[in-house]
Amino acid sequence: MSVSSLIGRLYLVATPRPNLSNDEFVARVTAALDGGIDVLQLRCKEWEAKQIIELAHRVRQVAAERDVPFWINDRVDIALATEADGVHLGQNDLPVEWSRRIAPHLAIGRSTHAPEQALAAVAEQPDYIATGPVYVTPTKPGRAAVGLDYVRWAAANVQLPWYAIGGIDSSTIEEVVEAGASRVVVVRAVLDAPDPAKAAAQLRTALDNRVPH
Repeated sequence: MSVSSLIGRLYLVATPRPNLSNDEFVARVTAALDGGIDVLQLRCKEWEAKQIIELAHRVRQVAAERDVPFWINDRVDIALATEADGVHLGQNDLPVEWSRRIAPHLAIGRSTHAPEQALAAVAEQPDYIATGPVYVTPTKPGRAAVGLDYVRWAAANVQLPWYAIGGIDSSTIEEVVEAGASRVVVVRAVLDAPDPAKAAAQLRTALDNRVPH
């Protein structure tokens, strides 16, 4: 895939749930893709590498069948091992330059939580940055929400593709788009919904209605 084809509009960070078997988890991810998710990341904090690789192969397969780019969170080595399209790096992960030395063919995303981090990330030249968390979310325990002001700042100052992330759901997506976001990352709003396909479709419609292609 070209780099531009790896940058979608509705990005799901799929994090395994303790109440779901791997089969159930993969089924929910598959439904979300069918509902309109166009970028997929697997995020398995605290898991051992072998566990992540085993699940990643399954998730990557359903993504590949739908031509959806597949990303791995944090781990460049696991992204390589699973033939992912890209790796998403947090603030405390490898620098973009080092990651490119290890895996020059991987696309790279970088998390940011403040304008100064965004400026530093842009200087590293990743393929996209994420800005957030916009709202408080249990996905990022202990991290304060940055609010819509950071979204507005990114819209005015960031030339790279960027995503708003953190607590975005059907009740907040319109104000996030109004603040300037044309791409969003979701987690619980889709993965924990009673119907992941329907939830993804509703978010995609809200996003597409406010920000035409």
